[in-house]
Amino acid sequence: MNKASDYELSRYNNIRGGISIKIPIPYGKEFVDLDVKIPHEVIAPNQVEVGDESQIITESLKSPVGMKSLEDFVKNSDKILILVNDATRPTPTAKVLAEMADILTEHEDVRFLVATGAHRGPTEDEFRYIFGEIYDAFKDRIFVHDARKDEDMEYLGISSNGTEMYLNKMVNEYKNIIVIGSVEPHYFAGYTGGRKAFLPGVASYKTIEMNHKHALSDAAQPLAIKGNPVAEDMEDAMKVLKNLNVFSIQTVLTADHGLYAMVSGDLFKSFDMAVEKANEVFCAKCSRKGNIVLTAAPYPMDIDLYQSQKALENGKLALEEGGVIILVSKCRDGVGDDTFLNLLCSANTCEDVMCKIDEGYKLGYHKAAKMAQIGVYAEMWAISDLDDKTIRMAKLQPCMDIQETFNRAVEKVKEQGKEPYAIILPQGSLTVPLLE
Repeated sequence: MNKASDYELSRYNNIRGGISIKIPIPYGKEFVDLDVKIPHEVIAPNQVEVGDESQIITESLKSPVGMKSLEDFVKNSDKILILVNDATRPTPTAKVLAEMADILTEHEDVRFLVATGAHRGPTEDEFRYIFGEIYDAFKDRIFVHDARKDEDMEYLGISSNGTEMYLNKMVNEYKNIIVIGSVEPHYFAGYTGGRKAFLPGVASYKTIEMNHKHALSDAAQPLAIKGNPVAEDMEDAMKVLKNLNVFSIQTVLTADHGLYAMVSGDLFKSFDMAVEKANEVFCAKCSRKGNIVLTAAPYPMDIDLYQSQKALENGKLALEEGGVIILVSKCRDGVGDDTFLNLLCSANTCEDVMCKIDEGYKLGYHKAAKMAQIGVYAEMWAISDLDDKTIRMAKLQPCMDIQETFNRAVEKVKEQGKEPYAIILPQGSLTVPLLE
């Protein structure tokens, strides 16, 4: 294996049809060369011009959309709660906080809440990854949201779709909220960022479950906001938070996690503008579907199988029915929330999984549903650090070596009397293939 820094990610762009080319595939923090000798396309986030990161952050905070500057927001707020993403997102929270450090240090009452949604809390290393150089100074004012602690939640109202909004009571207690997020395509919410800091970010398990049930809809897809019941429910649910004073900071990253753009200010306006920037990065053209799709979940989105499923979902957009999709993800923390795995292993086939979901929904079932839908559509193979039994329980076929697995997929397609054509997504969690 080679270190990721040994490679220029620009090698991914616009590689088409070539014979015998080596393509770096991320596995954890390292890369593995994949030798491809069949017609193929490499689909990856677009290369965009990046300016000085510190300047991008500073200018955004001074000139927000629809609001006065961050400095004015802080001065006019008696107490402030800052919502930050957990370590499953590559949000450059530490860089943004470093630029804000002087302003925050001068304020008497600033607290932080890690918006974990239904995820676990951060480890010590992850806290330092999230907060960077300010961690030691503020660590006694950092709190972690736990969706399962009902005593930490407060009922704030109900959305028109019936989602009961139970949020961490710190949100309503502080009222002056700074949100730091990152916007990228999301496989069922349309996009991350913006309103997701509140739902699911600091919502109760029950509230998240009610919202995520809408993910079973066919309209819950990457890039979809209008008509997407998950996205619309999130936005509608924000109406019960209309009394909050929110300063939103939405970042857009490049494929290698550099800062491409940042939009601050009004929660919805900043989100909409960040979506346009995100499309410039993450939507990549694809000339045709492939009967082989290799899709990788890059670090840190390879944390577990639950999160890595996003790479599968994006890969499916470029996969022919009856083909083979290969997931490459280290799954460093194992499975993640095992609700979806319990459902998958309780049924013999992917078709049976869908029938069980119809009988009653629990949080995590949307993952099972999305995976089962792919399993009905095509074969799913996986290369990870998970044991073979766990992989099979998830209705995936366990594989070991990236090159050997890819070669086996090529031979399988040939045995079916077809000409192999591969679509390779080295940044599968972040890439949305758009058919030309």
